[in-house]
Order: sequence, then structure tokens, then C-alpha cells
Amino acid sequence: MPQSPSPGLSLIWCANEAKVASHRASALARCSIFFCVLFFFLLTFPFPSRALTNGLALTPPMGWNSWNHYGCNISDTIIRGIANAMATNGMKAAGYQFINIDDCWQVSRDSNGVIVPDPTRFPNGIKALADYVHSQGLKLGVYSDHGLQTCGGRPGGYGDEYLDANTYAAWGVDYLKYDNCNLPAGDVSQTDYARMADALMKSGRPITFSLCHWSFASWEPGSGNLWRTTGDINDSFSSMVSNLNGNSPPAYLAGPGRWNDPDMLEVGNGGMTFAEDQAHFSLWCLVSAPLIAGNDLTAMSAQTFSILTNAELIAVNQDSAGEQGLALPNTGTNQIWVKPLGTDFTTKAVGLFNPNTNPATITVNWTNIGLLAGSATVRDMWAGTNLGTFNNSFTTNVPAHGVVALKIAGSAPLLPGIGTNYVSNLQSAYSYVGWGSQTKNKSIGGNTITLNGKTYTQGLGVHAFSGVEYRLGGVASRFQSDIGVDDESGTNGSVVFHILADGTEIFTSGVLTGGTPHQSLNLDVTGVNRLTLGVSDADDGINSDHADWAGALVVVSNTVPAPPPLPTGLSASPGMPIALSWN
Repeated sequence: MPQSPSPGLSLIWCANEAKVASHRASALARCSIFFCVLFFFLLTFPFPSRALTNGLALTPPMGWNSWNHYGCNISDTIIRGIANAMATNGMKAAGYQFINIDDCWQVSRDSNGVIVPDPTRFPNGIKALADYVHSQGLKLGVYSDHGLQTCGGRPGGYGDEYLDANTYAAWGVDYLKYDNCNLPAGDVSQTDYARMADALMKSGRPITFSLCHWSFASWEPGSGNLWRTTGDINDSFSSMVSNLNGNSPPAYLAGPGRWNDPDMLEVGNGGMTFAEDQAHFSLWCLVSAPLIAGNDLTAMSAQTFSILTNAELIAVNQDSAGEQGLALPNTGTNQIWVKPLGTDFTTKAVGLFNPNTNPATITVNWTNIGLLAGSATVRDMWAGTNLGTFNNSFTTNVPAHGVVALKIAGSAPLLPGIGTNYVSNLQSAYSYVGWGSQTKNKSIGGNTITLNGKTYTQGLGVHAFSGVEYRLGGVASRFQSDIGVDDESGTNGSVVFHILADGTEIFTSGVLTGGTPHQSLNLDVTGVNRLTLGVSDADDGINSDHADWAGALVVVSNTVPAPPPLPTGLSASPGMPIALSWN
């Protein structure tokens, strides 16, 4: 029986203890619709969500951070210069908005416990700097740590969360990056981060909360707007690839207000070639990562600027549906990354990635990316060129360490038919497992699906971390499944099952372990367009996490699709007739 993840494209869990130990080793369309459809969606009630409820970061944050280029060598002058550059060079116009000061801005606490900025480097204080950044139409972020000291040895936030949150709010801070160094003995990270999240929510100012915990934990979506899934990135191709792959396991949980963060961009810092920088940016856009630049904006090359401001790829990153791109399994040494765009299942952003040292020919097949076989249009997002219409697949050459970034529009998977539909018979929009190769109607170990001695001829055997998504199109009424750890794991394995409806979590199982009773689900999915089934590792590693969606099915009582989602950016022109426009 397999006990641990294998390397390769089965979504390696890279944020291991070795990376934690080495953290900061250096010390630091226009068209019209019927108003009745619009009215229907205005009356739709959302499901409850397990996420930080501050209404921020509805798309991945875009901005800049001082650490990758400047380290501790920061100052008021440098930050103002970066703000001036972002405001005037086209980056603000491209969507960048945060200017984030990383470690080393603080030196002590005063007699009242209020944190004190370095008086030499920041002689005017942080409020004056925030006011200046705001005057440029931008937002200011600062850095702290949930430990006793920051990673650079400056005062941490432990025990001072509410005081610090109120201080940051009074200064006009808009973003807080909260690190993970120098913790007191017996400290519980979840408690610290939750305390700061609560403090920020009560501060009276909207402050985006970035958790820098260096690995994913199940509690993070409830505490932060974004959370680090990996150790620190450095300015090298190998580090970029490692962080990319380590970001994938909890992909199904990403969405508006909650983002997996593989760390900041190194584009333009000189450690990678132009092709590697281009690949770095492309892949961060495809995986819905925060786009936090880390180069010197005051002296970047035209090539670097062209990468950081590619409008088509930024639009992919900022797609309002908020789906995270994933690597297809079983593609050999090359990788095909796929991100669903929108909510109609017809359009995919695709990155053909060649991590090898020689050029490669890569083919993407429509059915592998959640489209029907047949014709689809292909656009090259770096060239800004429509490449034409292709049947069933597209093949191209990809340079060494490079990416070809495509937008592919084709036909959505068929809707489930009236009656009972086993999900193993439906075409998925995407599917991935954390170990092994998924086979329909079998356990992840290749055996008959079995829970507590009961066998099933239909279902999905998966392995944490796992995610699979289906198009329901609003026609289904019920989702039914037995869930648990397959008997082939014995008493080993511990998993949590998650179900999301249109990106919002509607069910969490709690921890299920090998040999304990399974659960039976019968959930209302009326009106749901996207159904996502996820399995996480119960925060104890993925060994023996053989999970089953046993007998999983959806019931369709009618075949009338739900109306399309409410469009974003809806506006109406004056006069008669009224014209409606939206994104």
C-alpha cells in the first residue's frame, strides 16, 4: 500500500520541514439581457462560507514588496520612490496598487507598547508615508510577525495584536504581511493568526491580511485573505519551480477573498533569463497567485516592464471566478497548466511549460482540459495573436525553461441528464490527486472502492490533496455520496472532505480516519453551476490518505438550465433604448 507522495506531476507537497528550517537563512460585449434574469440573481442567497469575512482581496492582490530586492535596506526615500514609479510608469494603470514594506522598518516599542518605526530610516513615521502613498492613488502595507520577534530580529506582534492592529489602522495601513519566526515555546500558530485577524477586523479599517506561515493549514482560509503555501522563494529558476509545484495541493479552496500564495515575484531581479521571468509571471497568473513584484521599479528594463504589465495575463490572474490553475497529470517531464476562466466552462487559460534545458514540442488535448472534443479557438497571450481554430488539440514548440501562454475557447462539458448521474460518468472540468493516478470506479490503490466492508461499483477513489470539479449548470437538485477513508488503508489515513458550490464551501466533513465509520451525504445543490469536491490531509501529512467519494451522484429532476451568472461591471446608458454593458 502506498504510504507517501511520489515526485513528479502528482502535485508534490513541497513545504516541508527542511524549507521551514531554512526560512530567511540570510536573516531576513456589449449586449443586453432580460431584466427578469438580472432580478433572479439579485434575489439569490449565498451559501455560508468558511473564509475571512472582510470583503477584501476578491481577486489576487497586486502590488510590490521591498524584501526581494532591498532586504533590510529600506527607507522612507526608497518607498516613496517606488510609489512614484508605480503611479507613473503604467503599473498602477495595469492594476498594481499595494506598496508593501517588509521586515526591518520597526526598532522598538514605546512606554505604551506602541511599535516604533526606525527614526533614522523613517524619520517622518509610517502615517506620513501612508498619506504620501495614498496621494499617489496607491495603498501601503507593512510587515510584522506572530512571534516575539520578526525574522530580522525586530519587535514581533505576539501579545500585542490588538494594539498593533489599531496602530496600523490609525496610520492608514492597508495590508499586513504576518510572518512566522521566533515563536514562544508551546505557541499555537492558529491562535496567534486568528487573534490578529480578529484585531484587524475590529480596527475600523479594511486591511488585507497576508499569512506568511510557510505551508498550508486548514484553518488559514478562515484567518487570512492569502496564505503562504511554501518556503521563501529566491531569484532562481529551480526555486520558482519548487514554489509553483508546492502551491498546488489546496488549489480547490482558492477563490474570491482567499488565495494560495507561492510567494512574491522575482521578475526583473536578474537571477533568471527573460524566458524564465516570462514563465514565472505566466505561471503565477495561471495559479491565481498574488502578483507582488519584488524588483526595483525605478530602474527596470523595458522587457521586465512588458512582463509585469501583460494585460491579457493579468486579466487571467484577476478573473472574477477565482479558480486556481492546475498541472495536468501524466504529461511527462513537461507540464500543462490549466486555469478555468469565467463560469460557463468554455474558456481555459493554458500554460505549456517546458522546465527542461532543451526545447520541447507540447500538445494539449481539449478533453484533457475540460472541453469537449471538436473545434476550439486558440490565442497566444504573449504574442497577442489569434492563432486560429483547431480540432481536438493544439501542438507547438516551447523553448527551454519557457512557457507558451494560451487562451483556448471551445465547448463546455455536457450537462448531466435527467435522473441519476454518477459523477464518475461525467466529464470533469479538472481533476487532480496528491498521489498516484486516479481511476474511475476504483480506489486510489486500484481496488474495489470499500468503506467499512461495504463495496461500491461507482465512485471516485482519490488521495489527499485532491480536487475535482463538475459542470451542473443549475439543473441538478441533489448530491449524494458516501465518504470516508478506503478500507485498503486499514486504520491509517486521516482526511477532511470539502464540497463547494459555485466557489463557496457548503460542506466540511471534519476529520475522518481509516477504520472509523463513513458518512452518507444527501445535499441540496439546486441552482448550482459549479460543483467542486475536495479532500485535504487533516493537517497531519498525506500518508495513507486514500479517500473515497463512494457512489457519488447528482440527481437531475429537470433539464432547464439556470440563468447565467450576474455579470460584473454592469452599467446602463441613459436615454432610450437603454443599453446594458458588462465585463
